[in-house]
Order: sequence, then C-alpha cells, then structure tokens
Amino acid sequence: MATKAGTLSQGPTVTDPQEREAVFDIFRRWGYLQASLDPLGQYLPADPFPTPAPEGELAAEARRYYCGTIAIEFMHIPSVEQRQWLQSQIEKTPSKPNQAHILTQLIRADLFEQVIQSRYLGTKRFSLEGITALIPFLDQILELGSTLGVTKAMLAMNHRGRLNVMTNTIGRPASEIFTKFEDVDPRSTLGGGDVKYHLGATGDYTSPSGKVISLHLASNPSHLEAIDPVLIGRSRARQERIGEGGKKQVLPILVHGDAAFAGQGILAETLNMETLPGYNVGGVIHVIVNNLLGFTANPEESNASRFSTDIAKRLPIPIIHVNAEDPDAVVRVAALVTEYRQRFGSSVVVDLIGYRRHGHSEVDDPTVTQPRRYAVIKDHAPLYQIYAEKIGVNPAKEAENIQQEFLDQQKLATQASHIPHMATLPSYWDKFKGGEYDASLEVNTGISAERVGELVKKITTYPKDFHIHPKVKKLFEQRLEMGSGAKLFDYGTAELVAFASLLEDGTLVRLTGQDSQRGTFNQRHSIVVDTETESRYSPLANLSKAQGRFEVYNSLLSEAAVLGFEYGFARDYPEALVMWEAQFGDFANGAQIIIDQFIAAGEAKWGLLSGVVLLLPHGYEGQGPEHSSARVERYLQLAANDNIQICQPSNAAQYFHLLRRQVMRSWRKPLVVFTPKSMLRHPDAASPIADFSHDRFLNVLPDNDVKDPRRLLVCSGKVGHNLRMEREKRKDFSVGIIFVEQLYPWPEQELQAALDQYPNAEEIVWVQEEPANMGPYFYVMPLLRRLAGNRAVLSVKRSASATPATGSAKAHDIEEKTLVNMALGMAGDQ
Repeated sequence: MATKAGTLSQGPTVTDPQEREAVFDIFRRWGYLQASLDPLGQYLPADPFPTPAPEGELAAEARRYYCGTIAIEFMHIPSVEQRQWLQSQIEKTPSKPNQAHILTQLIRADLFEQVIQSRYLGTKRFSLEGITALIPFLDQILELGSTLGVTKAMLAMNHRGRLNVMTNTIGRPASEIFTKFEDVDPRSTLGGGDVKYHLGATGDYTSPSGKVISLHLASNPSHLEAIDPVLIGRSRARQERIGEGGKKQVLPILVHGDAAFAGQGILAETLNMETLPGYNVGGVIHVIVNNLLGFTANPEESNASRFSTDIAKRLPIPIIHVNAEDPDAVVRVAALVTEYRQRFGSSVVVDLIGYRRHGHSEVDDPTVTQPRRYAVIKDHAPLYQIYAEKIGVNPAKEAENIQQEFLDQQKLATQASHIPHMATLPSYWDKFKGGEYDASLEVNTGISAERVGELVKKITTYPKDFHIHPKVKKLFEQRLEMGSGAKLFDYGTAELVAFASLLEDGTLVRLTGQDSQRGTFNQRHSIVVDTETESRYSPLANLSKAQGRFEVYNSLLSEAAVLGFEYGFARDYPEALVMWEAQFGDFANGAQIIIDQFIAAGEAKWGLLSGVVLLLPHGYEGQGPEHSSARVERYLQLAANDNIQICQPSNAAQYFHLLRRQVMRSWRKPLVVFTPKSMLRHPDAASPIADFSHDRFLNVLPDNDVKDPRRLLVCSGKVGHNLRMEREKRKDFSVGIIFVEQLYPWPEQELQAALDQYPNAEEIVWVQEEPANMGPYFYVMPLLRRLAGNRAVLSVKRSASATPATGSAKAHDIEEKTLVNMALGMAGDQ
C-alpha cells in the first residue's frame, strides 16, 4: 500500500489514515491483554490477541500506548465522544510529572510503614508496602481536582494502607496513628470503640496553588465493601446540601481490595446504583489496591476471569490497569481519571496492581501459601528506592530526615494519655444529640385539624389537564373526606400528611424502596401517573415555593446497597426525614450487614449518629413465611444503650406523630418502624382528625374501654386489633388490651401506669402473633415480670418454629383463631 509521509505531534511517521485506524483499533480493543502489569512478573502473563496482532511501525507505536505499564479497557463504552476523548489522552506523549514530589511521597509512605514495623512488630496494620504508589495517585487526584472545581473529597477504603492514607493523604499527625498502637486510656472505650484500621478521619488538602479541598475518610467495618453505598449516600447528601454544582464539587473516591471487588455482591449493586437518578453522584473514582492475593487465595481462586475488575465491564465506564511500580504512569492515570470524571460525570475504575510485602496482616506468615512469590518479595527493594534510581536521585538524606520525623512522632505518642479524635463533625450536627434518652428533648408534634384539612387538599391536588387513574381519583376523593373530618384517616393518608407538614416547614423528606412511589400495598400514591402520557406528578413536591425538597424513588432491586445509601445520606443530612422501605419486612434480611455494622453499632463504635428510618411491613395474614415477619426479635437483640428506636404504631395518628417526632426531636437515633399491611385499611386502626392535634406519639396506649378487667393483655401491632374486634364481637370486657407502641427504649414508666390503672387484674399476658422463638417474647417477658409485682405473667404465642409463618392461608386462620381464643378465654402458658 502506498504511504504518505508526514509527522503528527502524537507520534512518528504515519501512513494512510484507514490503515492506521485498522491497526490501532486492534490495540484499543485488545492491547490490555499484553500489558506489563505485575511488578513481580509472576501473574497476568501476556494473553494472545483474539485476532492476529499486526507488526510493523504502526503496531509498535500502538503497543507503546496500549501494551506498556498502562492498560485501558474502554471500547465497550457506547459514547463516541467519551471513547474519542480517552483515545486522545492515551495516544499522546505524556508530560513529565513532578518526580521530586512523587519521590517524597513514596519515601513518606514506605518509611511510615517501616517505623511501625520496627516499633510495633507483629501488630496488625495492613501495610501499604508494595502499593505505596497509592499515595501519589491520590495526591494527583486532589491536585488536579482542585483546579477542576472539587472542594470536598469523600473517601472510603478497606484496611490495606488505611493508616498510611490517614497520615499522608488526609493529613492527620502520625503521632495520632501511633497513639492507637499504644492503646492508651482503654477505660474510655469499654464496651465500645473499634480497631484502628476501621476508624474515620477528616483533614484538608492544600494544593500548590493554595486551593483547599476538605477531606473525609469514612469509618467502616471489616465487611469491606459494605462501605461503598454508605459513602455514595454521604456524597449525595453533601452534593444536595450545596445544590447546583454540587456533583462537581464533591468527589467520591472508593478504594477497594482486588478479591473484595470481585467477590462481594454489594459492590456490584453499588456500581449499578451510581448511574441511577435517585443515587447518582456525578461519577465515582474507584481504585483497587490490587496485591493479586485475597488473604491466602491466588487470583484464579478469587476471580472468574483475568481481572478482578471484570464485574465493572457491564457498565459504560472505563477500566484502567496500571503497574504500581511505574509511579509516573500511576500519576498520569490519576490525572486522566480525574479529568474524565469531572468532564463526563462518569465513574471510572483504576486497577493499581502491585504486591504486598507482608502477609494479609503482619501477624501472618505468607510463605506458607505463596512461597515462590514471597521469595521474590524478600529481595525486592522498596518502591522509593527503585524510583529514585530510575530518576537518578540519591534519596538517602531525605529518607533519613523523614524517618526521624516519624520516630519523633512515635515518641510523642508514647507520652499520650488520651485517645485523639481524628475527625471533626460538620456544623450541621451541632444541634443534635446522641447518648441515653432524655425526656426533656420531647417536642409537641401535633397540628390543628384545620391545618390537616389544608394539607389533605394539597396532597390531593393535580393539574387540570392531568389524566388521573379512576382508582387514584377515587382514593383522593376519600382522602378529602378524611381531611374534612367526615371519614377516619388510614395509614397512607396520615403518612402523607406527616410528610406534607414537614415539607411545609422546610424539611427535606426522602423515601426510597422497591415500588415506594405507589406503595407495595397500593396505599401511598405519592406520585401519580397520567393514564394517557405516563407523565408523572408529585403533589408533595408542589405544596409551596418555600417548601423542603421531596424525593421519592423506586429503588433498584437491592436491599443492602439501598439501605446503605440511605444510612449514608442520613449521616450527612441529620435534619431531614430519610426513610428506606422494605417491600416486605423480612426482605431486610438482605441488608443485615448494614443494619448490624452501621445502623445499630455506628454510635458505639465510631461515635457517629444517624436518623435513618426503616419502614418494615409486618403482620401475619396467611401470606407465607417470607411475607409475614419483619423479624422483630433481631432488632431487639441489637438494642442496647439507647442505640436505636423500635416502634410499632397501632393506628394512623400514632404513625403521623412518630414520623414527625423523628425529625423534630434533637435526639438523633435510627428508627425501626414495623408498619402494617392488612392493617393499612383496618377500621380499628383508623384515626379521627382530632388525634392529629394530640401533643405527641404515645409509647403505650392504655385501655380506657374497660372498667375492672380480670386480665390484662399486653401486645404490639395488628394482633391487638384482632383481639379488640373479637372482644367487641363477644361483648366481653373482662379483659383489658394494652398496646406497647415503642418496644425500645422500653417505656417502663408509661407501661407501669397503664398496668396500675387496673390493680385488680390478676393476670398479665403477653400476646404475640410470632412463634415462641421469635418476636418480642424473650425480650418482653422479664421486663413485664419486673413491672407486674405479685401478679402472674403469662404468654400466648405460636409454637416455636424454624420458619416465621405457615404457607397455608387456611392453616394461618386456624392458628390465628386459636391464638385469639386462648388470649381472651383461657390461661396462657408460663
């Protein structure tokens, strides 16, 4: 083929453009398979191209771009603009970085670890040695980000290198880290606190030009990827606080391990979530600290494919692999992904491939499982020494000075008497409190009947040209009757009135969950759909110009990631009402890690509060084991030191007051609400408009319909209405029925008053629908016995079972009838 001589600024002599494109296309698609990525040369051997690799001058040029120490996967991205931009960045000669600055950071990263190793030998720290290029990588992101509008960086990361990042990126004094190793003042964390490599930290980054980025490294548990959606939720909240331009200003960075990235499903959920409207944060920079080992497992045992990053290939985002022992390449990639994220609002994945100098932790002996690899590592120089030789610099003096700095900091730590606080809360947390419950913090949550009526009119208003569904129109008409006082309020209407009242006062209200816009049980309709155009309208978002923002999203089919996101959002929007709704209460099983490690334990471990609300539909209606129980017992088992609130409001007005209390009270704790299913429209659970003007949510509802009962039934939720309806049917009022609306914190004084109201009742009986090994039974019985004095305390419940409920509707009816009869007519068992 004839050639045409010429010169491009990007490369050497060129030929016919079509020939060049044909050759380069092969390398753009498959060049990453032959890149040099493993610093030790043992894993990731070159794979042959799926098509014959071309040879010649063009191929050599393409190899320099795509088969060196940087490998990029991007041809799966459908956007031509994004692909072409990436090509233009890769296919050019890179500018020379500030190598002296990079060297300093590498020295600091390596010597920080070496000082710990020498002073605290055998103590877990999850060293960064082998991938210390992470430090200049993060530095380059922040430096360039500061010029591209970033003012806040939210980071979350696994254990490896976390302490190093705290000092060398977040900017915490090394003495604070060393104090953690000294483990001073243990009495201050009796029964609480967390290990050093789980803790969060805050700081500031100042760029060479003087621009400042505030930094926040989030606290996280050993469930490595569970932090992913939490950090995304926190970032979204920070962005919404800023408003327009928030996504450019707040940059989320997630640091992963290779085995965790490939193996933990919540990461896949989070990747999908990042692109969806209700959760989008304008792109996340994902970086994998890849040591090509997962604890003791080799890559082929952790990954089903060549790279741990392949899970991300289903998304239209670039994946860039880079050899961690080429710091210049690492810094170049950091600049590329930062500009890409800011330019396109897209996530990116960086696979930073190195090794780990020690075992999974420093107490492990890795030679037992990877003897060949660790024989090489033993004689492999620290990266700063390799890099110094490459750029022709003697680092001895600088290294000596930095080492002495860290040794001085370590000596300072030995003199500490108190644990340092490495994070500062934002000012929007100033007015909120945690700790034990304080009755003085209670507030009046009632509103007038007149205002209720006005709000009902607003939540049933839609544009004149809107084609509303006939069933929804009928529902709105019924709601207007409720607002006028002609009809009792159901739960759905009471909930929307609570939302509307808070929104009018300027509160942000956010609700997500599977089918939450309409409501699983067709009870909400917070968004209405035009029957002809399928356009959507939200009355709650159109109450007034000055109202708070109303957000309701039908979530992706995930529990763990979505609840993690909402917990994170609530962490950085404490004055908002932030709710996650399970489609059925027991679906929260899929989010148990978030519940256990963050929601229940976050305050005890890290001193971090959250007001997130869990709405968990609960109640036995013969719908089978997966649609009955929200596992009340699990939340009660997690309850201690007033860490959470566990409530089951038994009528519509109580639900209204509970939601308002959660926002209006400055005591900020997670709230678990067992919401109804069939009881949504139960006549006994409906409320008159007057109840909305009551002072507050009542933790206990005494029975004022009986005079001198022989027995007091104590219960929570739907079973109480079944008992009341059957009692009314029998016209037998010798039995009193008391509702416990708040199970935790246990309302001892209120319940004692309700029991003392009838001193002649000889028996107190706990009644629950759940089996004997579930529900509140084990939690409630000793507390009731303490309150009962000399009175007998009995119980009625289903027999113990391995499953929450029967799958037969007829069997359910038999069980329910037996349970109610026993409670009303016969003595229960001890």
